[in-house]
Amino acid sequence: MTYGFLQQYWWFLVSLLGALLVFMMFVQGANSLLFSLGGNEEERRMITDSTGKKWELTFTTLVTFGGAFFASFPLFYSTSFGGAYWLWMIILFTFVIQAVSYEFKDKLGNLLGTRTFQWFLIVNGIFGPLLLGVAVATFFNGANFIVDKGNIFNGASPIISSWANASHGLDALLNGWNLIFGLAVFFLARILGILYIVNNVDNLNIRSRATIRLVGNFVPFLVFFLVALGHILIQDGYAVDPLTGDIRIEEYKYLNNFISLWPLAVMLVAGVVLFLFGSVKSVYKNTYRRGIWPAGIGAVLVVLSLLLCAGLNDTAYYPSTADLQSSLTISNSCSSEFTLGVMSVVSLIIPFVLAYIVYVWRKMDKKD
Repeated sequence: MTYGFLQQYWWFLVSLLGALLVFMMFVQGANSLLFSLGGNEEERRMITDSTGKKWELTFTTLVTFGGAFFASFPLFYSTSFGGAYWLWMIILFTFVIQAVSYEFKDKLGNLLGTRTFQWFLIVNGIFGPLLLGVAVATFFNGANFIVDKGNIFNGASPIISSWANASHGLDALLNGWNLIFGLAVFFLARILGILYIVNNVDNLNIRSRATIRLVGNFVPFLVFFLVALGHILIQDGYAVDPLTGDIRIEEYKYLNNFISLWPLAVMLVAGVVLFLFGSVKSVYKNTYRRGIWPAGIGAVLVVLSLLLCAGLNDTAYYPSTADLQSSLTISNSCSSEFTLGVMSVVSLIIPFVLAYIVYVWRKMDKKD
């Protein structure tokens, strides 16, 4: 295995983990609709009991995604997580209050009361997907950072990367295209959450409300998704000279990537079709309860194709708006060949981990 192959292999694994994370955020999507789907306290408890069986899998996927990124592309980790720390800290905080809420919401004598923890779940359900979507959008729209590898020899301050302003990531929220992408992820999580509740909660009142909410969230999702995708396809991208490593602006870079790497385009179209099938059939056929699976698989394929498009075909996956040549690519931000090779051997256990997740999922659903 060549160094270049290892770099692309790990970009694929990180992208796959990111796509699975988006799917697993059906937990956040369902929780964001807690008071809308649940008409009374008993129904709301049925919803949180259902999502409560899966939230740990979502949190584990988030941690694994971050860990894989750190191990395979440490310069991105230090640049984004270290520089844009306010954005990431807010995201992590929403997941922390989610974990606390599931632990204490039904405890007798808790000081804050059940309703407070339910609102914490809603906060996580809204801001978790939205802010993660904003963070992912910077892969296409860029972020405000500077990288100077020469600083490693500066004994007083050996800091390679730094944020170019004092916002430390919050400036991503001021970019309209980032927000549109984030809203697309937010409504996607809601749709997946509704489909999951329809599949997992046996209550006619909740299911009838879910069908109405599905339509109400599908329309804005479709608008935001099409606008975000259209912008990605027509915008200028950041191309990398494979010989010199220089970064340059290229017109229609991401569209060119989909054309050159046509299997990604096929994956994108297949994902959209599967997502539409699962969502639309759930609306028009009241007895259909398995929409989460085609829609979920479709969401994974769409997100995977977009993330692969952002990094493959000599593309800078984390563009710098402050200094073009500071932009990160899979070749200038990855670990050493030895590290990637050793981790690739370890990655062979991933299919067994996925099989274990499926087993645990089924066990949780069977548990009263």
